[in-house]
Amino acid sequence: MKSLRLAVLVGMVLWAINSPYAVAQETIALWPDGPPDSNELTGPETGDFCVGNITEPTLTVYQPDAAAALGAAVLVVPGGGYSVVCQNHEGAAIAEWLAGQGFTAGVLKYRLPNGHHAVPIQDAQQALRLMRSRAEAWNIDPNKVGILGFSAGGHLSSTIGTHFAQDFSSGKGDHLDQSNRPDFMVLVYPVVTMQDDYTHGGSQRGLLGEEATDAQKGRFSNHLRVTADTPPTFLIHSSDDAVVHPFNSINLYTALKANGVAAELHVFEQGGHGYALSEESASHGWKGLAENWLRRTVETGD
Repeated sequence: MKSLRLAVLVGMVLWAINSPYAVAQETIALWPDGPPDSNELTGPETGDFCVGNITEPTLTVYQPDAAAALGAAVLVVPGGGYSVVCQNHEGAAIAEWLAGQGFTAGVLKYRLPNGHHAVPIQDAQQALRLMRSRAEAWNIDPNKVGILGFSAGGHLSSTIGTHFAQDFSSGKGDHLDQSNRPDFMVLVYPVVTMQDDYTHGGSQRGLLGEEATDAQKGRFSNHLRVTADTPPTFLIHSSDDAVVHPFNSINLYTALKANGVAAELHVFEQGGHGYALSEESASHGWKGLAENWLRRTVETGD
C-alpha cells in the first residue's frame, strides 16, 4: 500500500507541474433520487487531488470544440486502489486531453466500495447510460461511447467491459433503456485480476473486503470473464510496475485474442506506475499510441 501511495503522490505532483486545471462545462449527479445501495460511508469527502469517503458520485463533462468534434465520447475512470479517486491527474487532465482530440469526455467520481463491490459498478454503468442518453444534446453517436481507466479504475473499467450483461443497479435509476456495454476500452496500468497471484492487494481489499472468497475473487478477475462480445481494448503497462504487475494486462490481452476480440498491448521496459500524462518516463509515449488507436477505432468501428 505504501508503494501505491508513493506512486499516487508522484503522479499528483507531475500532473500539477505539467498541466493546468481544465474547466469543465457541467457536473451531473448520477443518482438525483439516491443510489440503489449504500457503501456505508458517512461524513464529508476527504482530500483534493485524490478524494476519499465519496458517497455522492458525479460525472464531470468536458466538450471538444465543435469544429474538431469526432461525435464520440469517453468515460474516464481514475484510479486510487478503491480507497480514493485520483480525479485530477487521472481524471481532469485526461478529460482535457481527450477533449483536445475531439472527444466528449466525462470524469467519473465514483463511490468507493468499502467492501460493497456493486457500488462503484453501479456508478460506472449509470454514467455510461447517462452519456448515451445525452447523445443528441452532446452531438455524439451512442454507439461510440467508450471507457478509459487507470489502475483500480482500470479494474472498474474492465469490469464494465466484461460484466455488462448484468445490471448491478437491479433496475433502479434513470436511463435504463441505454446500454451498459462500452464500445471500446483503454486500460492504463490496470488492475485486472482479483486472484491472489497478481492482484493489487489494496484494490482487492477495497472492492471485496478483508474476507473475500475464492469465488468472489474469480468473479472479478476480468481476464476470466472475456467473451467474443468484450469490447475492443487498448492496453498499456510497464515491465517495472512495482504496484500492479504487468501480467494483469498481459493475461487480459491473451484472453481477448483467444476470444477473437480486437486488442492492442504495449508493455514498456520502464515507466513504473501512476504516471498518467506526465512526460517523465520512457512509457509516457502511450498518449500518442492511444490517440491513434482511439481515432482508428471510432472511425472504423472495429
